Amino acid sequence: MAYRATMAKAAILGATAALGLSNAAAQEAFFKGKTITIVVGSSPGGGYDTYARMLSRHMPRHIEGNPTIVVSNMPGAGSNVAANYIYNVARKDGTFIGALYAGAPIEPLIGNTPVQHDPRKSHFLGSANNDIYVCVGRIESPVKTLQDVQQREFIVAAQHSSTTSDFPLILNEVFKTKFKLVMGYPGSRESGLAMERGEVEGACGFAWPSISVTNPGWFGANPKMRLIAQTHPTGHPDLNKQGVQNAYNMTTNDEDKQTLDVFFSQMIFGRPYVLPPEVPAERVAQLRKAFAAALADPGLLEEAKRANMEVNPVSGEDVEALIKKVYAAPPHIIKRIKSALNAQNQK
Repeated sequence: MAYRATMAKAAILGATAALGLSNAAAQEAFFKGKTITIVVGSSPGGGYDTYARMLSRHMPRHIEGNPTIVVSNMPGAGSNVAANYIYNVARKDGTFIGALYAGAPIEPLIGNTPVQHDPRKSHFLGSANNDIYVCVGRIESPVKTLQDVQQREFIVAAQHSSTTSDFPLILNEVFKTKFKLVMGYPGSRESGLAMERGEVEGACGFAWPSISVTNPGWFGANPKMRLIAQTHPTGHPDLNKQGVQNAYNMTTNDEDKQTLDVFFSQMIFGRPYVLPPEVPAERVAQLRKAFAAALADPGLLEEAKRANMEVNPVSGEDVEALIKKVYAAPPHIIKRIKSALNAQNQK
């Protein structure tokens, strides 16, 4: 009996090992020779595009089968055009990944733009970093603080259903600031050019890790722009040292704090990468592992360091847990945020 039991156990272990090898081989067989497309929900040249292209150079070697990764840009509606495409149109086999604005995962909850994606059902690989968003103004502008924007109108470039429209609208609601939005810029790059040309006075809702890299001349020895405020629960360590004002510290009551907590949650999403709901679980797990490995890869980290790009990843599991938490926020807080974001449509 003991012999039979030993043989049976050996057979089970052998079968399990064979199954493991078979699964690994199947994964390698699937991605070998394939091309994975990262669909970036913003225009070329901006921070989200820059991060995606860096990831595309390092992630393939961490995927069994070593597929090619290419980047395609699909800007519009604060990355919701790309999010809709990934959710409804793109192949559901793991060969299409969305690289979205931080606000896209909560747009169906708090936004007023019709969308056809449900982040609660999607699979998130994770986020490339935990972002800090800032308000920026031309150095010639008399606006230096948010208190100044409470006293006078401040004209800012904005994109529909993006951080550059949503952040100033929320600040207008909570702090009674007077941001005036000029809509229609397709991406942060175009908004930045509008600021440089003097078409607008500034912008609010730029990701600091992006603009500090893509626009180094803005804040140099002869600055073109001024940092007016951060919008984050704790702020960026470097900006805190510089004494850049943090809007979160201006909150005076619990409802304002709850409102900012829900709205500012998107900064933890940072730069989310997402798969359609139908992608097989084993492929989701494989791509999550490859995503995390790529963001810890010495080659990628060295490249990021040379370019002064921050890499502070958030796991896919943590992104999905936060999405569930935010979607469970009190209804009156969600109603207040939706009302604030709809203010622009009422004009």
